[in-house]
Amino acid sequence: MIVDAPLLKIRRRFKRPSHDEVAAFNSVPVGFVVDALGGRGALDGRIRAIGDVRTFCGAALPCDAGPGDNLAMFGALSVAEEGDVIICATDGFAGTAVTGDLALGMMKNRGVAAFVTDGVVRDVAGIRAVGLPCFAAGVMSNSPARNGPGTVGLPTVVGGVSVAPGDIVVGDEDGVVVVPASLIASTIAQLQVVRKAEAELDAKVKAGLQIPEYFEALRAAGRFVEID
Repeated sequence: MIVDAPLLKIRRRFKRPSHDEVAAFNSVPVGFVVDALGGRGALDGRIRAIGDVRTFCGAALPCDAGPGDNLAMFGALSVAEEGDVIICATDGFAGTAVTGDLALGMMKNRGVAAFVTDGVVRDVAGIRAVGLPCFAAGVMSNSPARNGPGTVGLPTVVGGVSVAPGDIVVGDEDGVVVVPASLIASTIAQLQVVRKAEAELDAKVKAGLQIPEYFEALRAAGRFVEID
């Protein structure tokens, strides 16, 4: 006898980052976070802000809705706590929207910090009116089904990046980056180094720097072959 698979597999309880850990990433540019992670961690560059609000950070609440469906997204809504970022995998499906303004309004009412998907959304004017940060790979008006199967609160892959519950997600005009829970403390520490380096180089550029010093050092060390 074949048993029907569950429509959703839901994990409701998982360890979230502390308030102070999330606050450490507030207003930090995505590029700085990526550099603090060693140059990786950003989602696919097609995932950009939809609407006018483009800055957020919060604890990751991943869900996997699969293509053409959004039952798992509503499952995530039922699990979400204040400050969570619902980050929804759709296998990059662009044939139907995974959500629109009304569901985003429900998320805002629940205290969700942002919604991120590798799929597409609809109702752009309404999304602007809701004012919740929404990042997606595009816009499409076709409607999804609500049939499942899907997962909530379990690891998945969104925009080419693995994301697990309790990671930290940061977004701005440059895109979205995921900080794994195991790297939160080291990334916060490394951000101090990144900020210092960025400030120093910014000052040099404003003072007239034309060629970066590391390039000139490599050239002086004979690391290039120059052809007349």
